Amino acid sequence: MSQYFEPNQQKNNAPDHDVIMRGRRTLEISGVKQVESFDNEEFLLETVMGFLAIRGQNLQMKNLDVDKGIVSIKGRVFDLVYLDDQHGEKAKGFFSKLFR
Repeated sequence: MSQYFEPNQQKNNAPDHDVIMRGRRTLEISGVKQVESFDNEEFLLETVMGFLAIRGQNLQMKNLDVDKGIVSIKGRVFDLVYLDDQHGEKAKGFFSKLFR
């Protein structure tokens, strides 16, 4: 008997993590554990898949649902970067710039 793995289903019943961008103007992100910091140019989110840094211009939190782990952001998006152990020193440098 074989088992099928659904693409959107993760091991250990962890919540799904999706990033949906519409026209570089709106982001909808699920699987967010917490919002570490944010301002109109940078957001740092802890997600079930690692830290996610979002940089842009005139960024605003449009919606936050802590119970469901969903964050909506609007503004002009420049880049999205996951910061994890594979980035090592690069991630540390990013964090030090963020929190100076």
